[in-house]
Amino acid sequence: MASGLAVKLPLVTDNTFGAYNLITDYTSLIKQNLKMLILTNPGERMMDINFGVGLRRRIFEQHIGSTYAEIDKDIRRQVKRYLPFVEVEKINFMTPENSPDLFPHRLTVQAYFVIIPLQLNTLLEIDVQNMAA
Repeated sequence: MASGLAVKLPLVTDNTFGAYNLITDYTSLIKQNLKMLILTNPGERMMDINFGVGLRRRIFEQHIGSTYAEIDKDIRRQVKRYLPFVEVEKINFMTPENSPDLFPHRLTVQAYFVIIPLQLNTLLEIDVQNMAA
C-alpha cells in the first residue's frame, strides 16, 4: 500500500492510495494547510477557537481599502502563529475583472509565500464565491 503525508481535501475516493487520495509532497501539504487556515472561521475548529481567518464570512463586509488591509493582517497573524515555517511575502485581492461592484459575488486571494525549510517560493490562489456553505 502506498503512503502519503496527509489526506487530500476535498475527499475523493481513489484506489491508488487506498480509500482516498493522499498528498505526497510537502509543498502541496503546506498549500492545503494554508488554504484551510484562511477559509476556516474562528471558533469552527474544535479545541482551538482562535484558529482561522474566516475569509468566506468577510465577503459580506463593506469592501474598502481598510477591509483588504485587515484581511491581510489577519492572514499574516494566523500564519505566524500556526504555520511558523511559512513566510508570507505578498497578498493580492482581485475582484471579477477588477470591478468592485461585483465583489459580493466573488473574490480571489493570491498569497505569495516562502516555505522556509525548503527555501521554496510559491503561490496559493483561493477563489471565494458568495455561496451557501
